[in-house]
Amino acid sequence: MSESLIPARTRVAPSPTGDPHVGTAFMALFDLAWARKTGGQFVLRIEDTDQNRLVAGSEDQIYESLAWLGLQPDEGPHVGGEHGPYRQSERLTTYRPFVEQLIEAGHAYYCWCSSERLAELRREQEQSKASVTGYDRLCHGLTRGERAALAGFSETPVVRMLIPDDVPLTFQDIVRGEVKAPRPDDQVILKADGFPTYHMAVVVDDHLMGINTVVRGEEWISSTPKHILLYQWLGWQLPQFAHMPLLRNTDKSKISKRKNPAARLMWFKEEGYLPEAVRNFLQLLGYAGGDEQEVKTFDQFVDEFDWGKVNTVGPIFDLKKLDWLNGHYLRSLTPEELADRIMAFEEANWTPSEEQVAVLRKAVPIIQERLVLLKDALPQLDYLFVADGELTVEDDAVAALADNAAEVLDAAIAVAESVPFDTDSIQAGLKERLVEGMGIKPKFAFAPIRVAISGRRVSPPLFESMEILGRASSLARLRALRSGLS
Repeated sequence: MSESLIPARTRVAPSPTGDPHVGTAFMALFDLAWARKTGGQFVLRIEDTDQNRLVAGSEDQIYESLAWLGLQPDEGPHVGGEHGPYRQSERLTTYRPFVEQLIEAGHAYYCWCSSERLAELRREQEQSKASVTGYDRLCHGLTRGERAALAGFSETPVVRMLIPDDVPLTFQDIVRGEVKAPRPDDQVILKADGFPTYHMAVVVDDHLMGINTVVRGEEWISSTPKHILLYQWLGWQLPQFAHMPLLRNTDKSKISKRKNPAARLMWFKEEGYLPEAVRNFLQLLGYAGGDEQEVKTFDQFVDEFDWGKVNTVGPIFDLKKLDWLNGHYLRSLTPEELADRIMAFEEANWTPSEEQVAVLRKAVPIIQERLVLLKDALPQLDYLFVADGELTVEDDAVAALADNAAEVLDAAIAVAESVPFDTDSIQAGLKERLVEGMGIKPKFAFAPIRVAISGRRVSPPLFESMEILGRASSLARLRALRSGLS
């Protein structure tokens, strides 16, 4: 750790309202990297004050997906820590005293306006194209009784910030430098149900948890003046702000779970991407175009971490790049490691026998060079796991065979009966008999054999497949196809 760096306390604070968003991992990656770079801590906080939107199981998915990516927090609801509780719903008694403090200091006030009155106010402002929009401060300075005498009264008030005329609209961002935000209106900080709004809760929680670097998406830039006011009014030291770019689809639109399945963090695991490839991909997105070396471990990312490298233009979520990275990481595994990853990926759907495990370990090298996703491994190798009599031979594969297929299979059977049954001997024997002896081009010479062995026109390497199956199974399959041909 550099002596000039103050240990950072960072946090990611997702809401458990559905499948975790890939943006959560994007922020967590930079949170964790900065914490590690400075010798600090990374905190996970669950922001669950919007009780109507909570989805069962979502919180566990957040834990699972971050752990899968290797972005585990140092503190959080599931790991504990000295600054808990780490769920906002368990901190409700924390916020009210600070709201009361703001009211007493004249920085906040009660508002009894009904939702109907507020909706009508918005309509009037839209129709008149008012230059100043937002709440009109009808309730400011009024007692409950005075406000009750007016129209649009609600029995249960909210609490609003009183935004001063000279509210500072610029602030320093460690990614973007000086940033200017739009003027805020009198933001609600305590809802009628007694729950704080995001704006109040996030400032109180960040302060009490010692968060000194706030990493979040650029959509929160417009809220930052409100947050800075709350810090100042409560006499607290400001954190550093790092507003990250929003991830975008190839059409430049904001990535969303509704339009892009890749916005779901669990999608990457379900598709068979390796966590190290996804993490590397997110690193590239953050520094888009700023580094010639594309393959980097997380430790390398931490060593070279620099907020000045962060791209402020929303990076394009290009899955072709991720596929390339995933292929690279798959090829960097040993065959044994890759076989273990495939079995772990298929664990819920496949319980292999000892014999099938042995076959998989032998077969992994024949697909490793071209494999892109873990989910593609078993579908490519399924013909190696079925009994000879249960192999499905595709009709279009048989229909595409040349007229001399029966003659080719007869020759192949003779070769398979006689040569040593290893890849090189099988290939040499078939090539000598079919290509050199019968004058058939390799493409056509080996096609009937491939269909007999795999049941399809395209398969992983043929001769290696025959060695894995063994002489008896290979002959059984060659003979089965031959008997079906006239």
